[in-house]
Amino acid sequence: MFKNDVGESNETSVKTFILLGLSNVLELKIVYSFIFLVMYTSTLTINVLLIVVVRSNEKLRTPMYFLLCNLSLIDICFSSTVVPKILANTLSEDKSISFLGCATQLYCHVTLGAMECLLLAVMSLDRYTAICKPLHYNSIMNKGFCVHLTFACWVLSFLGSIILTEFTFRLSYCRSNHINHYFCEMPQILQLSCQDIWLSELVEYILVIILGLGSLLFIITSYVFITLAILKISTTNQRQKAFSTCASHLVIVFLFFGAILFMHLRPPSSYSPNQDKVLALIYTVVAPVLNPIIYSIRNKDIKDCMKKIRFARFY
Repeated sequence: MFKNDVGESNETSVKTFILLGLSNVLELKIVYSFIFLVMYTSTLTINVLLIVVVRSNEKLRTPMYFLLCNLSLIDICFSSTVVPKILANTLSEDKSISFLGCATQLYCHVTLGAMECLLLAVMSLDRYTAICKPLHYNSIMNKGFCVHLTFACWVLSFLGSIILTEFTFRLSYCRSNHINHYFCEMPQILQLSCQDIWLSELVEYILVIILGLGSLLFIITSYVFITLAILKISTTNQRQKAFSTCASHLVIVFLFFGAILFMHLRPPSSYSPNQDKVLALIYTVVAPVLNPIIYSIRNKDIKDCMKKIRFARFY
């Protein structure tokens, strides 16, 4: 039971949704399933490995690695809310998902997506403090501050997700139950409603601007100051290395945020099912496997710890 726009109780006529998926061609379904399975396995393996390495080494018990472990946990959960269902629907004839299951998937998906946006902003603050205010780093980015900041991000993410899920499933759905997507995403679900969706879309725009665009602008501002600080480095090699690290960070940031913001802030008239499926792949499947590689595996401390672990096992 959900409430409609005029506040009256209204039971939706749709009990289940049908996820149309990526393709109906058998050969393509097999290829897609293999790609998704490889990407998902890689996401789990790399992120779990990173968490284990950080937790097993006292040297890595720093604010930066605390945030990176949180990012890895989010990526594991973020990908797990979508990929297993994609694989099940692709390999099975039954492509249905219950109304409650769809609402649950949307809630978890939005929570984790919002949390990743906010956490990436916190990570940019950590880098800004380390590079631009190195003498005050330990006093500013202490353990207590990082824990409280991360907790605040989770609270904001949960609240934002509750609001979006409520404004999505309070509507009546009677036009169709076929979602032209491979998981329950708000823009695609709203198109099936037989009620006026302007209020739900307005709430979506407001929250995406606050949590998504706001986080991106914060990150860009942080990296502007970081770039200015890097330009003051006298050694060419160190300056080039710093620029290379920042560039790789910004590539994944713009990839992740660009896909999310375009998906949720574009005009409804520009809706394109195939385009949406590609955009969703970027932030639900591609980003979770790239994040640990870009932010962590390329890090010298992580590499050294992994070498020590391999060396210890060998002997």
